[in-house]
Amino acid sequence: MNMETIEKDLLPDEKLTAFYEANNQIILSASSDVLNHHRTKALENFRKLGLPKYRSEDYKYLDVPALFRKEYTNYITPGRIEFQIDDIFRCDVPALDTHYALLLNGFYYDHGGSLLELPHGVIVGSLLEASRRYPELVARHYNRYAGLTEEGLVSLNTLFARDGIFVYVPANTTPDKPIQLINIQMHEIPLLLQYRNLIILEENSTAEIIVCDHTLSPQPFLSNAVTEIYAGHGARLNYTKMQNQHNASALINHRYIYQEKESHVNSTAVTLHGGIVRNNLFVRMAGEGGTNISSGLFLTDQGQHVDNFTWVEHAAPHCESRQFFKGILDDFSSGAFSGRIVVKPGAQKTNAYQKNNNLLLTNDARMNTRPQLEIYADDVKCSHGATVGQLDKDAMFYLRSRGIGYEEARFLLMFAFANEVLSNIPVVPLRARIADLVNKRLRRELSPCNSCPMHCC
Repeated sequence: MNMETIEKDLLPDEKLTAFYEANNQIILSASSDVLNHHRTKALENFRKLGLPKYRSEDYKYLDVPALFRKEYTNYITPGRIEFQIDDIFRCDVPALDTHYALLLNGFYYDHGGSLLELPHGVIVGSLLEASRRYPELVARHYNRYAGLTEEGLVSLNTLFARDGIFVYVPANTTPDKPIQLINIQMHEIPLLLQYRNLIILEENSTAEIIVCDHTLSPQPFLSNAVTEIYAGHGARLNYTKMQNQHNASALINHRYIYQEKESHVNSTAVTLHGGIVRNNLFVRMAGEGGTNISSGLFLTDQGQHVDNFTWVEHAAPHCESRQFFKGILDDFSSGAFSGRIVVKPGAQKTNAYQKNNNLLLTNDARMNTRPQLEIYADDVKCSHGATVGQLDKDAMFYLRSRGIGYEEARFLLMFAFANEVLSNIPVVPLRARIADLVNKRLRRELSPCNSCPMHCC
């Protein structure tokens, strides 16, 4: 295993660049030409941009440099696996049969081949192996969408990422089962993980993709992960992400969605547990007649913090986008939502909607919300709204007057609030399972991953 501990006497940005310069030959020699092609530019960009500054426009409520000041080992080469994942991990979504791919500490876990060739030409497996076996295909999409943004954390990921999960669905094809991508973190020491996922849906293809994030050991983990999604002309994608990590974990997750003409993407992210979670969602409606539906739900307690950031850009006419995000905050936890809709010149007949609603269960919980519109076209329909409040006293009184106890009435109101987001999940068995997890989480019966038997996804 080749792991180097980050220098202690440098600033976080300097530590990371110094580590790369000292280990770039290890990274380059073990990677592929397609992935390596972007590293020089990524290093240049990271030196210019650095880590996002605390209180900067897009990171007002998260101190990213403070996360990187903690001592982690930068995991650039996978270690030898002395166990079978199947012996310790069981995925338990009733009545849901899936093709699945595993990442262990940011590297693809081979359980029958580094690239699985499924029926109808569908490919699922290691991004590294895909970039070697199908270099032209991967090169057409890799870093094309994430690389367009001025985001230092994405440049950092591009600099270090060596592997991740690759999904390819050919034109006019639907996989015979949903595809499940499972990210597992487990090690005896704290790790900094940087991995990259690439999902490609060609013209008129359809896919159901489920992503689950888990930690199986109590050590601290810091993950800086990037997922790029391409939806071709007429493609349809349902994407559901579930995050359940312990309180010593920090996850910065970037998702870039690029949609061509008449494509439809429906994505839902549910955060059940996690010490610090930052979800960045960037959507570009590049082709006429596309639809994007993005929703999210987070549940926090103790000192947990969840920060959701969205940027939906309408660059073509006759497109529709809907954003719907909710949070339930207990104890002294905190949350943030910053959502921006940008309508470019010429993107006429845009229909864009954004809503953020939050429940504070205690006086010590804190939520910040910033919905924003930037409109540069005149024939559009755009709206947004945000609320931060407590449980409805009238509804509580009504339930109590019907003989329902205080705790049960409180739970029923919280679950009804959360279920509005869960109803957006189109896969019925998955929706039922996640609803059950939310039920348990609201009742404080669901533990973070490292202290549960892994029956949660």
